[in-house]
Amino acid sequence: MARLPRVHLAGVPEHIIQRGNNRQLCFSNDDDFAAYTHWLAQYADTYQVAIHAWVLMTNHVHLLCTAADNQGISLMMQSLGRQYVRYFNQRYQRSGTLWEGRFKSCLVQEVYYLLAVYRYIELNPVRAAMVQAPADYHWSSYGSNALGLPSRLCQPHPCYLALADSLSERHTVYQSLFSHALGPALLTSIRSNVNKGLALGNDKFRQEIEQLTGRRQHARQRGRPAGWRKKI
Repeated sequence: MARLPRVHLAGVPEHIIQRGNNRQLCFSNDDDFAAYTHWLAQYADTYQVAIHAWVLMTNHVHLLCTAADNQGISLMMQSLGRQYVRYFNQRYQRSGTLWEGRFKSCLVQEVYYLLAVYRYIELNPVRAAMVQAPADYHWSSYGSNALGLPSRLCQPHPCYLALADSLSERHTVYQSLFSHALGPALLTSIRSNVNKGLALGNDKFRQEIEQLTGRRQHARQRGRPAGWRKKI
């Protein structure tokens, strides 16, 4: 089945996944993580993309971000990808591709689904059994969003700001969101939609995205359509 073209809309949050080719290692140590976050912050600023949540795993990256125009995210990811591949190949005396083709992405509806993607991203190291709690993992936005640690990279989304009026109360409310795991159905929906490039949200949201972009935002049923056999 042909892959749907990516859909980007200015002002609409987007969940992005960039994986290493054949799930190969993309980050070997803290220097690699630091280099990537440095260039991510640089190109996010250049192309006016606000990063709300992020995590760097050893062989893939998750981002939740909002762009000021329809091309911002593509330009940011292209520049970042090229820059980091040059760095990685030179550092480890290798050549060739590093990333698994183009990055995957999907638009995300506010508020419920957006906050769910915040949690999905920052809980990645916990689900991978790398740490027991998101606060134990350094290379994610949890420290900024939940603990108030300074971050050049992370910019709060209005839905995050609306959690509470004061900064300390907002951190408390945000931490409380992590007191229970994401349900299996929601996990499946988040993973499926970003891998298929389909908008994550309710039916009304998907219909609105279809109307705005002219591109379908629902999965087609598998198999041949009913009545495909010719009558004899």
